[in-house]
Amino acid sequence: MAREQLYVSHAPGDLELVQELFSTVENFPIGVHIAAEETDSGRARTRLTGRIANSDLVVAVLTERSATDQWINQEIGYARAKGIPVLPLSDRDVRHSGYLSDIDGVTIDRSDLPATVFELLCQLRRELSPLGALSVPNWYVRFPCTVPGCDQPVTLEIEHEQSKLWKLHRRGRRLSADCEGCGSRYYFDPGTIGFVGRGEPESTAGSEAGSPSRSSQKRR
Repeated sequence: MAREQLYVSHAPGDLELVQELFSTVENFPIGVHIAAEETDSGRARTRLTGRIANSDLVVAVLTERSATDQWINQEIGYARAKGIPVLPLSDRDVRHSGYLSDIDGVTIDRSDLPATVFELLCQLRRELSPLGALSVPNWYVRFPCTVPGCDQPVTLEIEHEQSKLWKLHRRGRRLSADCEGCGSRYYFDPGTIGFVGRGEPESTAGSEAGSPSRSSQKRR
């Protein structure tokens, strides 16, 4: 998969929430630019227009803090002027207006953030890698083995449809990937693709490999 570029627009006070929601996304082969991580002042934020112009998608995180934030409104307007799609990621009680009035987006469930991450991954798959009638784009997570003395890559291939991943998550199942060098096994949550732990090679019974896709709508 090509390295798509994602820009996350949000109020500075929401940075901790944004980092939690996008920690998994940053593990995929996607360039993720989180606004307040790159600047510490409003003046410096004006220089991020280049990031937006080179993005494939802008995610606007909308909360009570950001409802009147001038930078988010400006960044949304700039993205739309450049023809870049904007995905709202908003609290349940925040209404979309202006450029976003006709876009559903993803609702943040603060009582169940893993479910929110799951829905976010569904939407990103749909926006960044549109599905063909018979194909499922293959996403993956790749990182170096953390066993001392082993620097071989570990790759988690994600191939199942999103609805299957959510079923595995609800059943307490895990995804797994083995190191190509030492054979250590790494485990991941199927819903968020978040890292769970590392262990020695064992039977894969009860573990599955899966893939986010737009079929997530089946869960709703």
